[in-house]
Amino acid sequence: MKHEGWTVQDLSAGQLSALNDYEEMLRDLAIPRGMVASADRLQLRARHILDSLRSVSYIEADAGPVVDLGSGAGLPGIPVAIARPDLALTLTEPRQARAAFLELVIERLRLARVEVFAGPAEGSGVAAEVCLARGLGDVSRTWGIAQVCLLPAGDLIYWAGRTFRPGDVPEGVHIRAIGNAGLESGGPIVIMTRQ
Repeated sequence: MKHEGWTVQDLSAGQLSALNDYEEMLRDLAIPRGMVASADRLQLRARHILDSLRSVSYIEADAGPVVDLGSGAGLPGIPVAIARPDLALTLTEPRQARAAFLELVIERLRLARVEVFAGPAEGSGVAAEVCLARGLGDVSRTWGIAQVCLLPAGDLIYWAGRTFRPGDVPEGVHIRAIGNAGLESGGPIVIMTRQ
């Protein structure tokens, strides 16, 4: 069963506080280090955190391991981990400075079920039920990475660009759902699977 109808209003006071703390870390640490565009300083909540949370309603209530492909500054993985503390979530990030930032965020926010793999997602060794990909690359490249990590019936939750068309997905990949565009400048979330 999915978390259909889930909204940010379903978060507890503690989860909202953690999102605020994370937003502060993005502003104070990630932006100065070039992990998030400085132009987004005043839009961190809407453009990055709330956009990341769009995926929560597509993740099964009893989902197994989740992998955030190329997590960068922790988007979408950290907001998802805050909203869904029941998930075992691996943040994959090959750049050492960003992986170190993710470790700091996990420690400060006490995200017990989240770990960082400091390397390419394909080398994580995690057999994921769900992969998250936001801002990683085009759909073909992203699917190529995801299929290495996904279990046979696993889902890739992909933040598509504004110009995305269903015909863009690689041959043999099935679109299970297409969500609404979250941002004026963004595209829909697309759920892809092998089956």
